[in-house]
Amino acid sequence: MWFYNNKLAFIGAIIISIIAVVSLFAPVFAPTDPTEIQIKDKLCQPSKTHWLGCDHEGVNVLSKMIYGGRVSLYVSIITVFFSLILGGLIGLISGYWGGKLDLFFMRICDIFLAFPGILLAIAIAGMLGPSVHNTIIALVITGWVGFARLIRGEVLYVKEREYVSSAHAIGASNLYIIFVYILPCIIAPIVVQTTFALAGVIIAESSLSFLGLGTPIDTPSWGKMLDDGRGFLFEAPRLTIIPGLGIMTLVMGFNFIGDALRDYFDPKSRKHN
Repeated sequence: MWFYNNKLAFIGAIIISIIAVVSLFAPVFAPTDPTEIQIKDKLCQPSKTHWLGCDHEGVNVLSKMIYGGRVSLYVSIITVFFSLILGGLIGLISGYWGGKLDLFFMRICDIFLAFPGILLAIAIAGMLGPSVHNTIIALVITGWVGFARLIRGEVLYVKEREYVSSAHAIGASNLYIIFVYILPCIIAPIVVQTTFALAGVIIAESSLSFLGLGTPIDTPSWGKMLDDGRGFLFEAPRLTIIPGLGIMTLVMGFNFIGDALRDYFDPKSRKHN
């Protein structure tokens, strides 16, 4: 009920659902192959045949947008999944057992945080080379830190609660305490962080592709489309405006849901609403 009453969450869900469905069934919705070159249609304007026109190579822009959305969603979901798994394990171990393990892992986090995330991702992607999976690796290496620090902080707080102390007193195992008493209590902030992380990864992937360090040349990407359209800003500004709007819309959808979830899980905000 809350979801339908929250306009931001509802709009965000519609945006993401539409882009996800169209991207998932890209061969059905795309009018042409995203790599099919038609020189005669070079820089042609939007028409009944080419709804968004064609780029400087004569490739249908709508097809590239649809397949580019598939790449953005794939990279963001896989990256956030592995970042959450890696960061979650480190955060749980560091926060629950503490001591030297906590000191070791937090110093590693400090080292990663000493460098701007996007610059570190650029360096890693530059060494690995342009590839969808290399892009994911580069973004996971820089993205797990946020999850690790968040989960560690939540675990440090929850493990001092009375019901956790009672579980220790009756002889419950550490794994049982973690999965039954601690994890359910920290799901809310993890869900919110995950939503915002998805939006952040989309921007990061587009940035790497824009610089030529993300997806390879033969793989449609919104960031690569922005780069390709730079040389035609005055002749065909839509070549940069359209992928820019695509990135903005998808990121906005995830941010809408993230804001709504954050407000919902905040007791003060929920009471106020």
